[in-house]
Amino acid sequence: MYTIFFLIGIGLFVGVAAWFLFIWAVKSGQFDDPEAPKYRMLDDDDEPAKTAEHGKREEK
Repeated sequence: MYTIFFLIGIGLFVGVAAWFLFIWAVKSGQFDDPEAPKYRMLDDDDEPAKTAEHGKREEK
């Protein structure tokens, strides 16, 4: 019988913890723009490659 109360207590604790984590994530802006990350990977990022080549030229 004590096991059931123990498991119910653990279940309530995990549920409340998950709820607080979700509220924290929403307030910190984790779900503000869910579309941008999938387009960000398609952007060209040539500038870091140019800086790496520029660094090699300076070493010579």
